[in-house]
Amino acid sequence: MLLAVIAGLVLSPAVAGAAPQSTAVLNPEAELKKLTLEAKKLNERYRGQVQSLEETRVQASKATANAKSLKRALANAETDIVRFAQTTYMGGPLDGANLLSFQGDASLALSQAATMSYLASQRATQLNRVKDLIKRAETAEKTAEEKIVKLKKDIADLKKQRARIEKLLAKYGFQTPSGNGGLTPRTVTMRNLVLQSFPMPYGYGCLRPGDPGDHGSGRACDFMMSTGGRVPTAEALERGNRLAQWAIDNGNRLGVMYIIWQQKYYDVRTGAGWRMMSDRGGNTANHIDHVHISMF
Repeated sequence: MLLAVIAGLVLSPAVAGAAPQSTAVLNPEAELKKLTLEAKKLNERYRGQVQSLEETRVQASKATANAKSLKRALANAETDIVRFAQTTYMGGPLDGANLLSFQGDASLALSQAATMSYLASQRATQLNRVKDLIKRAETAEKTAEEKIVKLKKDIADLKKQRARIEKLLAKYGFQTPSGNGGLTPRTVTMRNLVLQSFPMPYGYGCLRPGDPGDHGSGRACDFMMSTGGRVPTAEALERGNRLAQWAIDNGNRLGVMYIIWQQKYYDVRTGAGWRMMSDRGGNTANHIDHVHISMF
């Protein structure tokens, strides 16, 4: 009876196979893979990573991975419940009345009673765990679907803006790295003006050979506001704020494509102003310790 009750819960539609499938995105992982390829092509067409698009892609990727992890945890929990149920069933019931009338090895009976008590406790814990995992898995799957739908919308919106963005790209033309340390002439001009206008006690870096992004193509520089991934001092933070605003104010003249600073990005191609960036895993990855400037 006990096995049947627990097995019924384990195999019920609400538990088996984790959260019910939504009709919005039948296969989130496959859809994310397809949209990632679309985003890559769009980035190439628009001459570099579009920050709003990358931000949505990162969020969708994290949400999809979280949903997958919770599904796996739910499947493991279900397996544990079935194992507990089978163990209880094979051991058979043993209550106080049975113990008093038990004919045989008393220590064995007591051991069995203790085991059954332990299994009952573990079973209750596992059942509660499964209920919690069901809720979390359903929420995670819904979140993943929402992020994927948003990524699809962002790609569609950027495609609609193609004429405006291509006009912007044509305005500045395409530059290749010259003999100036592997940087484009436009990047060299921006770098020199920054160094003339702002003190750089923590240094800077531009070309990064092998980098698949703008650093690798000689079209970006990082201006450090601290070292070792530390949070900038109040003075350095204020200098970074001034540098970021300077890049915006002079962007049209110099050909600035986007700026990243303090876990926010400003992408000229989208014209959306400053936008928050999700956590990328550290002060340097989040651009807390440096101002990044990419050029067309």
